[in-house]
Amino acid sequence: THLNAEKFRIGAGIEAVHIPFKGSPEAINEVMGGRVNYYFAPVAPVVQLINENKVAALAVGSPKRSSLFPNVPTTVKAGIPGSEYNFWIGMLVPAKTPKPIVERLYKEMQAALASPDVKERLAKLGADPMAMTSEQFDAYIKNEITANTALVKKANIKVQ
Repeated sequence: THLNAEKFRIGAGIEAVHIPFKGSPEAINEVMGGRVNYYFAPVAPVVQLINENKVAALAVGSPKRSSLFPNVPTTVKAGIPGSEYNFWIGMLVPAKTPKPIVERLYKEMQAALASPDVKERLAKLGADPMAMTSEQFDAYIKNEITANTALVKKANIKVQ
């Protein structure tokens, strides 16, 4: 969420103070209480709050619109170029896991993602699967590390 907000801040050319919350619930409470102006939250923790009009979804940071909120634009479509940031969750195993086990896990994961129950649960969370082979996922992670390293430097983020 921090990197998503920094990418937006840089793209918009605005100044903002990063507040290091312990997690989404604390940050969302501060937004609802009017003590924080905005927060880039993963979709799952705010779906109900958006549906109950307790918070307003202004834009999504992902490269494409949320399937749960198709009328909410991306930050890029809202006029902030270069502000897209994709939240993702992946399944990882130790590097020395034998290839047949990795392949079996991939096959089972593909089957799970194809299951109507899993599809329905993910859809309710606003999660869109990005199924990749282990090689594709490895390349994706390496690209993310490179891009996020550059973003941390550009945003002048320091570990404290």
